[in-house]
Order: sequence, then structure tokens, then C-alpha cells
Amino acid sequence: EKRPPRRAGGIRRESTRTTLPTCPTHARARARASHTRKRATTTGEEKMATTMMSTTMATRRGGRSLAAQSQRRRSAGALRRATRMMAAQQPKKILMLGGTRFIGVYLARMLVDEGHEVTLLTRGKSPVTTQIPDDTDEYYAEYAKAINHIACDRKDADAVAGKLKGSGFDVVYDINAREKEDIEPILGALPNLDQYILCSSAGVYLKSDEMPHMEKDAVDPKSRHKGKLDMETHLEAVGANFTSVRPVYIYGPLNYNPVEEWFFHRIAAGRPIPVPGNGKQITQLGHVKDLAVAFTKILGNDKAKNQIYNISGEKFVTFDGIAKACAAAAGAPEPELVHF
Repeated sequence: EKRPPRRAGGIRRESTRTTLPTCPTHARARARASHTRKRATTTGEEKMATTMMSTTMATRRGGRSLAAQSQRRRSAGALRRATRMMAAQQPKKILMLGGTRFIGVYLARMLVDEGHEVTLLTRGKSPVTTQIPDDTDEYYAEYAKAINHIACDRKDADAVAGKLKGSGFDVVYDINAREKEDIEPILGALPNLDQYILCSSAGVYLKSDEMPHMEKDAVDPKSRHKGKLDMETHLEAVGANFTSVRPVYIYGPLNYNPVEEWFFHRIAAGRPIPVPGNGKQITQLGHVKDLAVAFTKILGNDKAKNQIYNISGEKFVTFDGIAKACAAAAGAPEPELVHF
């Protein structure tokens, strides 16, 4: 069953999606996902490695000087405070589901910095906020004070209705929903939302020999991400003003999936890196912070109404290229690759 084509506007990104090997794979690459531009194909390994090497060397130099590191963190805190002072003139009351682990950790901070009122809805089994390496002590104290919390199981419709009744939320950022049943209680409790912004997946597309995937491409109803498709279909059916973001493989700090980390462990141990096939398969990566920026660009954006966007980094990279780029970023010799 194929859904009708949908044209994307605003901040559309194209993406390539391929199946990674059993050992998960990501690399540290610079990704920019907040602007519309045409996808360019590149052979990729050297450019990716150069970018990652320069980033890593800069980090190392900073690590050698605690004074310089402290100064940078103070500057970052000042920049965040300045951003908050220049926040949008009409702050939104935002409910976020999934703001304590990875994507939402960065997104929530960006929204608070822009002056919005952010509430995290979680089951309450983990800390609502935790300090991350980006935070100065001063900034984290301000952020933790600004964040509101609702403890509730999102799948319990009665509990959700009770907790959200009269809450007056304008926007929902749904980062962790997996099935249509996950969003139904939220929509039922908040019938007058201005916007529902959903994190979907680029894994929903039907496999094709023609790449990269575009938002209008056929989707796979048998995909393991079928629940994401069902949510998009439901949001459209009920007439919600929604935007769905389909990211590719996400990497970056706080990643709870041992993706790029696996490569670095192999490299640090001086072990060969197994790569399936001939290693020339291409994929794309996206940095978590750039994805969070893309999510903020959707807020209140009329061009994003009822749109679906692929979000990825700017370049293609081969599986071999990921391994080599990780080695370059780690300042290690080119790794031994074992194709199987």
C-alpha cells in the first residue's frame, strides 16, 4: 500500500538510506540540516576524514589548556544568554515527549534558549534534566530551573487526559513515539494544538536502485519503521497541522546506540574493522545538534505545514570511508579493513 506523493517545502533535505552492517556504523562528520539545497555526490573519504581530523585536533588542543576550555565554556554560556534575550517575540508553550536521552536533550535546550516554555512528559523513572559537557554550571542551573515536567505514561489515555487537561500547550514535539497508539492519547488530550512535530525515520522508504531517496518516493509498509508511517497517516487523517522529520543515521555526543563508538573502540584497540561487501556502499549521516536545529526551524513555520522532510548530512560516504574517517578523527593510522 503506497501513500500518495507529498511535496516537501521549506527546509527540505534529501537523503540516502542503506542498511548498515550488524555492527552499527556512524562517523563523526559535519552535517548541516537547516537549509534547502540540492544533494551532491562525492567520493567522500578524504573530505570526510579531513573535516573530522580538524574537528578532533581542535578538541585536543582545547583539552591541553584548561583555561582555554573554561573560557570557551563561559563564552558559550554568554552566547546562550544572548540568544535568550533575542528570543522570538511570541514564545510558545511546548510539550516535548522524549527529551532526556539524545535528540531531545539538545532540542530542549535550544527551545529554552529561544524563550519558549518547555515541558517534558516522561514516565518519571529517570532524571528530568542532567548536565551535559556543553553546559557551564551557571547555564545548567538556569536550564534545569526553566524546564517543567509532567510524570505520566504516554500510553495511558486516561492518565494523559487528566494530566494535560487545561494545560494550553501550543505545540508538541514528539521525539520518541514509535506507533500510532503512542500519539492518539496526546492528540485526544490536546485537540487545539497549533502544531504537532514528529520525529520519524528515513528507514521507511521502499528499497530502490535510484538514489538518493526523495520525500515523494514509495514507502515500505513492511518496514520495521511501519509505525512511523502509521503515525504520519493518522496525523494527516485527523487534520492536524503536522510536520514529520525523517532523519538518517544520527551520531554525536550522548548517543545511546553504540554506533560510531564501535568504530573508535576497534581503532583504539588496534583491531581490524569488518565491513560487509566491497565497502563501497554509500550512506549518509547527520549530527544530532544539526538535527535539533532543523527541528527548531519548523516551529511556527508556515512552509512546514503538513510536510515531510528528509534530514541528513550534506555528503555521501562509503562504509569504508566511515571507518577511515573515524581513524583520521582519532589521529590513528588508516585501519585494516576486512571485507566479508
